[in-house]
Amino acid sequence: MGASNVMVLMPAYNAGPTVERVFSRIPSVARARIGGYVVVDDGSTDDTREALGRVMRDFPTLVALEHGENRGYGAAMKTLLGYAREHCAGAAIVLHADGQYSPERIPALLAPIEAGEADVVQGSRMLGGGALAGGMPLYKYAANRILTNIENRAFGLKLAEYHSGYMLYSRLALERIAFERLSDTFVFDLEMIVAARVLDLRVRELPIPTIYADEVSHLRPVRYGLEVLSVVRRYRRGRYHALLGVGGRP
Repeated sequence: MGASNVMVLMPAYNAGPTVERVFSRIPSVARARIGGYVVVDDGSTDDTREALGRVMRDFPTLVALEHGENRGYGAAMKTLLGYAREHCAGAAIVLHADGQYSPERIPALLAPIEAGEADVVQGSRMLGGGALAGGMPLYKYAANRILTNIENRAFGLKLAEYHSGYMLYSRLALERIAFERLSDTFVFDLEMIVAARVLDLRVRELPIPTIYADEVSHLRPVRYGLEVLSVVRRYRRGRYHALLGVGGRP
């Protein structure tokens, strides 16, 4: 059936060295479906703004928004999703500026939303068994598997992972999830999956390649792991049901 007004949303923090290459890798078949591109420069201190200016030459529909100071990944996502909802996006594709998530997978990841088969799609590095071969450090792989096992038991889902930032949202998800109430940190994507679970939205995951190169990660693994466990505790206590105005408890 196809979603109209498809948008690519990109949080960017000190992404000057990588953001142009990410845009250049978006395949033509995906560009034909995408109506607009929105980037939030989340208080970068490098040449991200200048790099985005160069991107605009080839992507004239690109809208560059700015946070005057670094407010965190979740805060950047709230700005982006709010823009998409306000401008009636039929589907939103979250593509990171550091190159860890393959733009070449956009058509495959968008397909379930365009077919009306999913409301939230996550590109999973753990499906297909290629995470370690793609360069994921062993400690991150092990932590991912342990946390995912805990999360599956808590949320009643059967996902291969919950920690990929390659996320896509349908119009229904944009309208129903009160994402403004979620975290400003890196657990925002996990909380979006939790919110979809609470609201009985359809969540699907599809495999993506694992890419670890020379990009700089701003995620702190120990802190992130503790925040994930905090999300699990809040879910079990019914906090997300209350936050989203849904009766009952898990």
